Amino acid sequence: MNNNRQIGKKIGIIASVLLTVFWLFPYIYVICCSFKPGSEVIAVPPKFFPTIVTVENFFGLFSRMNVTGFMLNSLITALCSTVIAVILGSLAAYAIQRSQAKLSVFLVVLVLCLKMLPTSSIVVPVYELICRLRLYDTRIALIIVYAAINMPFVMWTMLSFFEGIPSSLDEAAYIDGASSLQTFSRVILPICKPGLTTAFIFTLFLAWNDFLVSLLLTSTKAKTFTVGLAGFLSAYNLDLGPMCAGALLFSFPVMVISMAAQKYIVQGMTSGAVKG
Repeated sequence: MNNNRQIGKKIGIIASVLLTVFWLFPYIYVICCSFKPGSEVIAVPPKFFPTIVTVENFFGLFSRMNVTGFMLNSLITALCSTVIAVILGSLAAYAIQRSQAKLSVFLVVLVLCLKMLPTSSIVVPVYELICRLRLYDTRIALIIVYAAINMPFVMWTMLSFFEGIPSSLDEAAYIDGASSLQTFSRVILPICKPGLTTAFIFTLFLAWNDFLVSLLLTSTKAKTFTVGLAGFLSAYNLDLGPMCAGALLFSFPVMVISMAAQKYIVQGMTSGAVKG
């Protein structure tokens, strides 16, 4: 029996390693292409590893694209919108979960519907609204839209955590003289740190990786890195070398944050599943 368990465990480990390598294959190929000469990137048949290691793609990227400015736009809009979405979404989820009114059930269904709504179905009215507010091509427009789009995700994530916290803690805080806001900030939130971390990281990634909203709401000043990187791809030009170098630079912070926060992400997801 023990031998069967050991064999099954080894098979599971081998399968996990193979699946991980298969999942990382496109990213590893992008890394290899970043250090290839331009002729090798588009060579047919393609070669996985570069025959000559060079950084000419990175020089081409920085010479033809405002990397610092676009990266700064992506960072500012992603961080600010994530902070707003997490704060307002957590407050809304707490209010919905703690209210005993029949309207709360309708609000939960509404949050789920908003979470499932594709961004492409609302970009046209959002574009018209932003233009009428004279916020086109500004970071403020991206921050507002990203926060509004990602807030349902935060609410849906935090609802399961608040459901697992007994209301007796709220009642005890009220007896001690704490207000609703004090109870939320000093009693409830410290318990929900794994959930807040999970919601913050995933919301940050959603805003960081966005392309469609930034493409429609920006032109020059507030253009993000994803839209700027798409400039290397056109009907008359296919410069994949700098694009791979830019993709590596853009995705590297995400990979680092994911590995550093892996423990908190897993803890947050499993805690929400158990409490929900």
